[in-house]
Formats: sequence, C-alpha cells, structure tokens
Amino acid sequence: MSLPDTSNSPEWEQRYPKASSFMEVNGHRMHYLDQGRGAPAVMVHGNPTWSFFFRDLITALSPEFRCIAIDHIGCGLSAKPTSSEYGFQLKERIADFTLFLKKLALKKPVTLIAHDWGGMIAMAWAVQNPEKVARLVLMNTTAFLPPAGKKLPWQLRLLKGFPGLARFAVLNFNLFAKGACHLAVRKKLPPDVKAGYLAPYNTPRNRLATLRFVQDIPVRPRDPGYYIVCETEKRLERLSGHPCLFIWGGRDFVFDKDYLDEWRRRFPHAAAHYFEEAGHYILEDESNTVILLIQHFLATQNTKKENDVFRDFRVLGGD
Repeated sequence: MSLPDTSNSPEWEQRYPKASSFMEVNGHRMHYLDQGRGAPAVMVHGNPTWSFFFRDLITALSPEFRCIAIDHIGCGLSAKPTSSEYGFQLKERIADFTLFLKKLALKKPVTLIAHDWGGMIAMAWAVQNPEKVARLVLMNTTAFLPPAGKKLPWQLRLLKGFPGLARFAVLNFNLFAKGACHLAVRKKLPPDVKAGYLAPYNTPRNRLATLRFVQDIPVRPRDPGYYIVCETEKRLERLSGHPCLFIWGGRDFVFDKDYLDEWRRRFPHAAAHYFEEAGHYILEDESNTVILLIQHFLATQNTKKENDVFRDFRVLGGD
C-alpha cells in the first residue's frame, strides 16, 4: 500500500518513521510501525488519529525498546473497507488487536501505551491477558463507563444522536478529523503536522472509520459495545499490581479530570501527571515533557521504594 496523497503538504512524511509493515488481520490488511529492538512497547491510537500520533515517542524510545504502533482497520495506512466488509465496532477492534499480537508472537510481556479509543481496545485485551502485560501508559482515555453518570459532551451527542447529519458532516467535510486538529490541542499544529493527521482521511470513503468510532461510543445498554465495557471495567483489578503511568491533558472536553480521578481511584499506586493547560492531543501540546516522563517510567525499576517516589501526583501546566 502506498502512502496517502500528500500533495498539499508532503513534508509530513519527513516526520513519520520509515518502519512500515503490514499484516493480514481478520481478512483486512493492517498497517503498523515496527522500529527498534528490545522489550516491546505497543502503542494503540484512538479516533481520529493514527500511528502518526506516536511518531516522536517512537523515535525517542526505539533505541531501547521495540516500538510497535498499529493503525486500526479503516485508519491510517491500514485497509479502508466499507460497512458491508467490516463491522467497525468495539468487538471487531478487540478481535483485530488480539489476533495482531498473537501473530506477532512476542516473547516478552508488552508495555501498552494507549490514547483515546486505544485505551478501551488495549485494556479489553489486557484484562484477558494480564500475564502478557509488563506496564501501562494511558493518556486521556477510558476503559470503564462514564464516571458518576457523566454524560457525553454535546458535540458527541449531536454526532451520535443524528446519524444522517453525522454522516454528511464527517464523510463529506471530514468534520471530525479537521475539528480535532483545532479542538484537541492548545498549541496550533504546524501545517505539516496537521497535514499528517488528515492525510489518511482524504476521501469520504477513507473517513468512514472516524464516523463509525463516534457512532460506536457505548453509553447505553442497547449500544453494541456496552457490555464489553462493563466486563472490562469489572476485570480492571486484574491489572492493579502492574506499574502504571497516567498522563493527562486538562483541556480535554471528553476525557476530562473526572476520568483521570476515576483511573486513580482504581489504580491508587499509579504515577499520574496532569497538564492543566494541555489538550486531548497531549503528545502534541507537551511532547518533550511527556516523552521524558515515559522514558523515566520505563527505565525505573519496579521496586516499592522507587514507585512510591515516582507516583507523586504532579500538576504541570503552562508552556
């Protein structure tokens, strides 16, 4: 598969790692980055991003770790099936991720690094395979139902509740991906970075996954993924003994501080870093600091003393 059309700003390719691989997963061609050697660090993106989100983190970690970053089916450089060819629901996402890791046949437990929908997908696998998990790094994500009856923001309720409007706006105008390039960051994205986020979603057909992710948000029992979330939530305690790092952007209108607080309630011994002024795309707003935090976390030996020092909750804001 060739790279997407980047005629408007081809410079984004220079920022993206040259470590592409492909794997047949449940009848579809999945793209992933595979760079570096050492213990595996598996990175799982959300919506409407792709493995481009992890580009700088991969560059920083790959001298010490085997960095693997997938593109979900319909996203990034992976295949772009139609709705008749693929289900685009949480159960398919988890099945894809499960088979992907099985076919990789990694010899060591993995460090999971996940953001947005990637957290739900990765954690659904992790609670079923806790012995295969070394550490967790979670950024602005969830693996449980909204805390304390929290409602979806009106923007997502609008897209989820009015499917005709959502389909028209997302498929024809790329509303979700373009909107995120502004609403998910505090700092303005450089033109080539913005082009990189949008490059895979350059036609209505190629934007289908970004629409279906929104439609699949499970908030009510009748939603297809609702009971998968419930089962994952119940089993999170299976991972309570694993080293865990939370990194959070405070200006996230979906996964706000209430979600971080819920994670910390469930994983009280985890390290947590809250960037009050950063947005949902935390790796854009606070790239250097976040990368240093993750490097330190991965390098730290998991003794009780060291974890007690590192888990101190910090509020980091500003430039």
